[in-house]
Amino acid sequence: MCSLHDIISDFSSLGQNMDLQAIESILKAGMAGCDLKLNAEGNKVSLHIISVEFVGLNRVKRQQKIYGLLDELIKSGEIHALTMVTQTPEEAGF
Repeated sequence: MCSLHDIISDFSSLGQNMDLQAIESILKAGMAGCDLKLNAEGNKVSLHIISVEFVGLNRVKRQQKIYGLLDELIKSGEIHALTMVTQTPEEAGF
């Protein structure tokens, strides 16, 4: 099984315009079973993610979890700006 670091390393060679499949793979590897919608323009990414892993976490803790998964891509500049909506299934109406 690939580690999250392996997935990031595989996609870091794609350059400054990282594709959405790479980001999706990273997030789904780190947040199994999440529902995810992504948009990107160049290195600016917006996402809406729904996960049971957010239950009991405030907005800041949820965002820290996502930033932690995408940390290497943010530090490298492959993701320059990140906006997100994080919800539990209950908050999303599931």
